[in-house]
Amino acid sequence: MEPIKELSRIQILIMAITAGICVANIYYCQPILHEIGNSLGISGDDVGMIAPLSQAGYGLGLLFITPLGDKIERKRLILFLQILLIGALIAMSLSQGTISLYASSLAIGLFAVTAQVILPMAASMVSQNRGKVVGIIFTGILVGILTARVFSGFITEWIGWQYVYRISAGLVALSAVMMQGNFPSVKERFEGSYLRLLSSVLFQLRRFSTLRMAALLGALVFGTLSSFWVTLTFYLSGEPFHYKADTIGLFGLLAAGGALLAPIVGKLSDKSDSPKKVLLVSLSFVLLSIVLLYFFPVSVTVLLLAVLLIDVGVQAIQITNITLIYTLDSSANSRINTVYMTSYFIGGALGALTGITAWKYGGWNMVLLQMGLFIVPAILIALYLKKK
Repeated sequence: MEPIKELSRIQILIMAITAGICVANIYYCQPILHEIGNSLGISGDDVGMIAPLSQAGYGLGLLFITPLGDKIERKRLILFLQILLIGALIAMSLSQGTISLYASSLAIGLFAVTAQVILPMAASMVSQNRGKVVGIIFTGILVGILTARVFSGFITEWIGWQYVYRISAGLVALSAVMMQGNFPSVKERFEGSYLRLLSSVLFQLRRFSTLRMAALLGALVFGTLSSFWVTLTFYLSGEPFHYKADTIGLFGLLAAGGALLAPIVGKLSDKSDSPKKVLLVSLSFVLLSIVLLYFFPVSVTVLLLAVLLIDVGVQAIQITNITLIYTLDSSANSRINTVYMTSYFIGGALGALTGITAWKYGGWNMVLLQMGLFIVPAILIALYLKKK
């Protein structure tokens, strides 16, 4: 089906901004877990569960919600998800105990999948420069992820963690208005039932061995990154650093290197006959960051370098994987994307959970060991990954 009309630059920008605003919500909690726990009288172990729950919600949304973009009008689906996301954000800001915090975090992750509905929507609305447009949307997602920690850290330090979610609710509402104003509506071709739609998603997983390997690789790598960021909050707020939330949030600015590298890596992946070379170099960045943190645990310089290396490495791996799987079958890109991103964010949730557990029983060194145990099998997968 040919696109109804080409997207304007303003519309592409609106889609990128909206995607970034929505996905940022699952990362706001990471640098402010200590403050949330203190304000509500909740232990560090209990409040730490917020991060993996939001990641798990995102994974569930990817699996059960985003495939609907191939069945119903995407613009309508996006509006519905944004309304529910606003409700979840308000509920989070009003939470007074662990149950409400957990439920709100799960819901925030579930409805933040709006970003993954926007990606295939953008691809369906252009006939030329499709890769460029999708790349711009993905850059918006990266910027949302990278600035989320800085935003939440500063807002928490100035006026309290509750206002992080209240302000975000306002931003989501504003982006919802922009997305609905003078925007093209496109209906996709899938006419089967919801169960058939989900079955076709699973079929893509059985269909392509490359997709299975890329999905597992992505899950392991993002699990490593999630473990790092969720435990870094506790590490930096204790001995010997004693940093406050706004200072911890500033570490997220270093991750901008990953966003700047993403377009370059995408071009390299397109031109390279062997994406494993790009993957192995990127994985070596992540492994090097873990080694540096182990041998120089209290050096701020090494910590800053490690933050840059791990984020650049992970974002490069993400771009390379997406470039690879989009060569499998262009007619099934939306469902292929669902498979990959579901695995990716479930890996993030498991990584955050194992990271919290490692911190509880063994502190920072145990976290680094756990991260290493994720990266070693990822390297082995990259060695056997082939471009098909």
